[in-house]
Amino acid sequence: MDLTDPAALSGPEWPTHGLADDMRPALEQALAQGPAALATIVALEGGGPRPVGTQMVFAQGFVAGFLSGGCIEGDVELHARAVLETGLPKRLVYGEGSPWPDIRLLCGARIEILVERLNVDDGALRDLLTHARKRRPALWFTDGVRRVCAPVGATPVPWPDVFVRRFDPVPRLVVMGGDPTALALASLGVQAGFETTLARPKGPMTAPPLPGVRYSRETPKIALAAAGLDAWTAVAVCSHDMALDHEALLAALPSAAPYVGLLGARRRLSERLAALKADGLTERDLAKLRAPIGLDLGGKAPFEVAVAVIGEIIATRNGQPALERRAEVAL
Repeated sequence: MDLTDPAALSGPEWPTHGLADDMRPALEQALAQGPAALATIVALEGGGPRPVGTQMVFAQGFVAGFLSGGCIEGDVELHARAVLETGLPKRLVYGEGSPWPDIRLLCGARIEILVERLNVDDGALRDLLTHARKRRPALWFTDGVRRVCAPVGATPVPWPDVFVRRFDPVPRLVVMGGDPTALALASLGVQAGFETTLARPKGPMTAPPLPGVRYSRETPKIALAAAGLDAWTAVAVCSHDMALDHEALLAALPSAAPYVGLLGARRRLSERLAALKADGLTERDLAKLRAPIGLDLGGKAPFEVAVAVIGEIIATRNGQPALERRAEVAL
């Protein structure tokens, strides 16, 4: 989008630029061409379609993210243009107390947005992107003029009017298997924002025709180690081979990965759990296992299972207790 063209402020007919939620890649892309304006929801009252911390990026010929259902984006872009020109931050209020009563929020919320200019040499932004590449959670402190980014656990003392936002590493998904369900799950994982790896030991030399999916032909142990099983990684074991499943679960369940799911028949689950226990896994390890895999949506088609699994991973990540479900067999 050209910020010098007022006609462009209505936005594209289909706002695909809003599909991504994490604005760090967008910032890196935009700043490769020059300064960018970062708009962040810093306060919210009365609900609203997007939570505090939601961000949007504007730059010359570039826009990413969304802040509402389309009620305010055009006006925010006008202010972002001014911030890019002057370098002076702005705090915008929409809804109750807004100086622009003609901009109505159908949700009835009050949204406060901070718009700040980020230059190519911004030290805090450089630190933020470094933490992201090294998969370290970080805290972003800003008042629109002063910015600091520090790893979680080593944070500076906040100052008046500062807004603090936590950035976690990009979520990862490792899918073990090669059947249509595994392919659907890997494909949906990418669309849902996961760095996704499909592991099929001794699989075809040619990678699957799935855009954005990494491919590994290594053994489960090697493939999972290479993918990196940290606290932001989910593992879905769908190989239909009990030996491969067993090896994958032995590697995944004791790891830091918070979600490990197993696709397979419920009647064989007790046998599988006994074998894992015999090979040294603890009750704590086995309690992590989601089996049968995915939320119980009643569907069995590949993408129906994929939706159920991605939904369960997201529920786990967001701490939804009503959706807690472990292996449905006594350990």
